[in-house]
Amino acid sequence: MTLSPTTMAAVRASGAVPNAEYLLTAEGVRKEFPGVVALDDVQFKLKRGTVHALMGENGAGKSTLMKILAGIYHPDQGEVKLRGVDIQLKSPLDALENGIAMIHQELNLMPFMTVAENIWIRREPKNRFGFVDHGEMRRITAKLFERLKIDIDPEIEVRHLSVANRQMVEIAKAVSYESDVLIMDEPTSALTEREVAHLFEIIRDLRSQGIGIVYITHKMNELFEIADEFSVFRDGKYIGTHASSQVTRDDIIRMMVGREITQMFPKEEVPIGDVVLSVKNLTLNGVFHDVSFDVRAGEILGVAGLVGSGRSNVAETLFGVTPASSGTISIDGKQVVIDNPNTAIRNRMAFLTEDRKDTGCLLILDILENMQIAVLQDRFVKRGFVTEKEVTAACEEMSRKLRVKTPNLQERIENLSGGNQQKVLIGRWLLTNPHILILDEPTRGIDVGAKAEIHRLVTELARNGVAVIMISSEMPEVLGMSDRIMVMHEGRVTGFLDRAEATQIKVMELAAR
Repeated sequence: MTLSPTTMAAVRASGAVPNAEYLLTAEGVRKEFPGVVALDDVQFKLKRGTVHALMGENGAGKSTLMKILAGIYHPDQGEVKLRGVDIQLKSPLDALENGIAMIHQELNLMPFMTVAENIWIRREPKNRFGFVDHGEMRRITAKLFERLKIDIDPEIEVRHLSVANRQMVEIAKAVSYESDVLIMDEPTSALTEREVAHLFEIIRDLRSQGIGIVYITHKMNELFEIADEFSVFRDGKYIGTHASSQVTRDDIIRMMVGREITQMFPKEEVPIGDVVLSVKNLTLNGVFHDVSFDVRAGEILGVAGLVGSGRSNVAETLFGVTPASSGTISIDGKQVVIDNPNTAIRNRMAFLTEDRKDTGCLLILDILENMQIAVLQDRFVKRGFVTEKEVTAACEEMSRKLRVKTPNLQERIENLSGGNQQKVLIGRWLLTNPHILILDEPTRGIDVGAKAEIHRLVTELARNGVAVIMISSEMPEVLGMSDRIMVMHEGRVTGFLDRAEATQIKVMELAAR
């Protein structure tokens, strides 16, 4: 018997649900996109009151299956059961009405609406005249935030929030539906260690209430800390399910990639050359102040600090996105004024931004258009015309080098997994042959195999004399890849650490000053 979403919603509301062993199951699910089999006869089973982690490389099919369970995609084959009853979810609204909420890896908030308006959209409390009761909406939002211990003003517009706080709003919105199933797709990708600990408190509280939580992550330490069990997908196929207490990190990696990852941070000792980039007293009023540092050819300068420290703002100012209020930038000993990104590119700088959706990918364009956009004004232009064959060949070679999973370069980039989108953006900037490469969270949302590939690529660039600035919230990445680490706190540089002396404790001491 297959119940409609409306009938299921009524059954759920009445409390007369089947006493099934599993809260949510999927069996024999298959999903194809043009040229790609995203899921091939996969299965998944979620128990009530447990955290079930979903692991796999980018493109393994994790997010595709979750989007089917959330009513966004429809399976080509297979069945989905909710509380032991077959169900066909026709839309995300159907899923929400049946108690399935999903927090997406790419945030979907309305930037010019308030936090409260985003949370209660389409469910706004009304007064007796039928108008939105903003006072009541503020009250119930504040009550929800108090329950979750979230310190955000309900009246602030989302565009003024940090990426981390936007993530917390998404989590609060999902919880507000009082769902039985909560799907979290990379929920900690933009959170600090303190914020991750807060999120885990929320998850444990929800689990104790009998809610089933699906947790998609690439971070092994999170799996062992929060998950009761996990399932692994590889290349669109189901590999297996195990209790997290019964396996090791290496066991999971072998299941995910089908091979051993012997060196996660392949840092090499390479000759460090002359100063390529020199920054003196760089200031952006109200954001960061008197930032000074040098980066040499072949050096990887890691930049660490808590959310709000100004790390990403410094990177944007170096690249001309937000021109500095004062201070100087010198490249190869010559002072330059970088007041826009085109000037930065002409000075052989490249910048991978923190948020691939909002400031990186052009989602409605294909892979080729996204990858070639930074080189169409110079390298592949002759007599005013683009040399299409050359630029296409270069993009195809870059795609192969970075192992972008796609049937061809004409695939729209929005159809790729988050990690493959990130690879396309990295390829965009490598095509410019940069002298200075700024990477802001280069491996955010990327699986363990792809991380190792990107780390090897960064090491290779340093070996070839590129000066690299790498901003990362992942402490092992900063410690494992950097020659020196610059630490920031509340818009100021609080210290530098050489690779030999850097430890997590020392970095955190400087970051929390």
